Amino acid sequence: MQMKSPVHPGEIIREEYLKPLGLTITDAAAKIGVTRKALSELVNEKAGVSPLMALRLSIAFGTSPEVWLNMQTGYDLARERDNPALATVQQIYRPGGETIAG
Repeated sequence: MQMKSPVHPGEIIREEYLKPLGLTITDAAAKIGVTRKALSELVNEKAGVSPLMALRLSIAFGTSPEVWLNMQTGYDLARERDNPALATVQQIYRPGGETIAG
């Protein structure tokens, strides 16, 4: 069974908060204390959630900052799993302290 890819936090903000609350990006940005551009880039998935933004979102939407940071990390990890650069990485250590001879 294939797992569903995590969604970008901006999609959650847009679909779960802004639309149902009838808030524009401009209005929400003012309430969160960020520029319209900063919130627009996040909502349109062109920027990620920083620790400071996570704190702002947690206050604004009654969540924890960890929710937003975990969501961003999950999204970022999912996007990088197929990165071709990973093919060049060699394992050099195994849990338990075993060193792998090279």
